Amino acid sequence: DEWFSRGKKLPEDAGADTVDFPKRTTPAKGYELLFQPEVVRIYISLLKESKTPAILEASAGAIQNLCAGSWTYGRYIRSALRQEKGLSAIADLLTHDSERVVKATSGALRNLAVDLRNKELIGKHAIPNLVKNLPGGQQTPAKNLSEDTVVSILNTINEVIVDNLEAAKKLRETQGIEKLVLINKSGNRSEREVRAAALVLQTVWGYKELRKPLEKEGWKKSDFQVNLSNASRTQGGNSFDDSTL
Repeated sequence: DEWFSRGKKLPEDAGADTVDFPKRTTPAKGYELLFQPEVVRIYISLLKESKTPAILEASAGAIQNLCAGSWTYGRYIRSALRQEKGLSAIADLLTHDSERVVKATSGALRNLAVDLRNKELIGKHAIPNLVKNLPGGQQTPAKNLSEDTVVSILNTINEVIVDNLEAAKKLRETQGIEKLVLINKSGNRSEREVRAAALVLQTVWGYKELRKPLEKEGWKKSDFQVNLSNASRTQGGNSFDDSTL
């Protein structure tokens, strides 16, 4: 309790490219070992070196959990992963053949994007691969991913583009709008997928700077509103959004 209460709801500093872990007066022990700087390096090494899907999934999942919420060490770990050049190693796994790895990676990126500097970098480098995993579109057919994974990817995209105009532009440039509208209106996606896609579309439409370019491409305001009338009622997996853990 002492460790977890040392700081709550600390704001992420947009101007801070580095955040130093608190100086320790005694060696870490017990559960404290789970969130020390050395652990970050171990996970990054596993993500870069391992070829085993279960290890990659578990490592990305551990990072997702460590970066969840507003606790003090989540903030430090989000920054440490950037300092240790771990963001690219995580983003690269979005192209992995294993769906479980893709889903865990997506969740990790969503929590990492709470850090504003991470959000900027993820927006630049991970949006194209996130979009490629979405169903539909005119580009190379995406993998046939489950509802849970598609919803996870959509939620990650939304986290990245909120308060991040450049990432929203990148989404538009990579056929993201086309895929999102297709999910929203095709009638063969679940209600959870439609709601998640509509949330991203509403975030995009919220940028006034993008409305004229989008309208020139033929999109209308109605394309960016939720359309549940044709959504499939088939629900797969959990009905809740496991957004952090």
